[in-house]
Amino acid sequence: MGFYKPGANHPTDPRMARLHYLIWALIYAGLLSIILGLFVQRTDDAIGWMMIAAGGVMTVVGAILIYIRSTMTSDTEKK
Repeated sequence: MGFYKPGANHPTDPRMARLHYLIWALIYAGLLSIILGLFVQRTDDAIGWMMIAAGGVMTVVGAILIYIRSTMTSDTEKK
């Protein structure tokens, strides 16, 4: 992954690195929220469904950001 650490041919692009961290934080937090919502749903149905819905939204937003990231070009690719 060239945008994480600088190398001979891959200088750092902080904008892409921040986006990459945000993408995976959203995906992992969303999936964790879905799993926890399934367990909470056994005791409180309303809170469990809210957690599942919020986790689903976070996961979908992360997936959409993956698509957006794939269409972007970094400053280093333009040169």
